[in-house]
Amino acid sequence: MYPILLCSILALAIIAERLWALRVNKISPRNLIAQVWGWVKNSQMDGRKVKELKDSSPLGRVLATGLINAKHGRDIMKEAIVDTATHEIHELGRFLNLLGSIAAVAPLLGLLGTVIGMIKVFNAIVLEGAGNAAILAGGISEALYTTAAGLVVAIPALFFHRFFTRRIDEIAVLMEQDAIKLVDVIHGDREEENSEGAKR
Repeated sequence: MYPILLCSILALAIIAERLWALRVNKISPRNLIAQVWGWVKNSQMDGRKVKELKDSSPLGRVLATGLINAKHGRDIMKEAIVDTATHEIHELGRFLNLLGSIAAVAPLLGLLGTVIGMIKVFNAIVLEGAGNAAILAGGISEALYTTAAGLVVAIPALFFHRFFTRRIDEIAVLMEQDAIKLVDVIHGDREEENSEGAKR
């Protein structure tokens, strides 16, 4: 039970931390691309603005990298954005491998506890005989507790692992859309649109 308890504490800590860290408005603010375009259009983009952009969010770091490399041409700008975005998305998945491992290991730990418990039950039969039903029932129920505990830990861990993986995929798509929009706008392939869809 102690390893299962440790897994439950780790899983709860990871779930709470990732729920806080993977907020869409914190990672990919919806108004950021319009703000950046306003800076570019009004010739306000300087070193201070780039630093402010980098410090704002993961999307801000991706856009800042693109702006820094914009003068080298469209292809270099896109490569720099892809490199930075890959790193940022990797960071978003921090601790998810551990959460997935907990989801896989917890039921096995529960099963192991049950097997060990059943071994103890059979040892008790050898020593006490099969006539004492209370000892047998108590031993079997105690052995099954570990399997139940393992499943109680594994099911939420598996659910949140899938949930966070899906959320990261959605955030990655949003970041990619904003980065491509910036590349196209900077290199004159399209005009920036406001929230109502009308061209500026």
